[in-house]
Amino acid sequence: VQLQASGGGLVQAGGSLRLSCAASGLTFSNYVMGWFRQTPGKERDVVAAISWGGANTYYADSVKGRFTISRDNAKNTVYLQMNSLKSEDTAVYYCAARSLRWGRGNPRRGDEYNYWGQGTQVTVSS
Repeated sequence: VQLQASGGGLVQAGGSLRLSCAASGLTFSNYVMGWFRQTPGKERDVVAAISWGGANTYYADSVKGRFTISRDNAKNTVYLQMNSLKSEDTAVYYCAARSLRWGRGNPRRGDEYNYWGQGTQVTVSS
């Protein structure tokens, strides 16, 4: 299984970025997908998650109204559209896949995810 995250970079505060995560080696439509982020010295925290078909989503309070998670099962890809970026959004962003269906367990918990991507750096300058 491979999860390849891309789209990170340097952006000014107030700007936008779209992250992509291309999956291979798994039946993508059978996995809940999540985006997490981590800064040095801190734990990896959930940013957003999306159910198999995309009907259900979860957002951390800190990103509600600014970030949008979506998926294209035909392309085996999950996206994170990030708007109105703030300096506190600076982190390494990781995508992850969870076989446990939506409604079971807690998609905010990183230990419930089976596979992880390599991470992509997002830096927001103020």
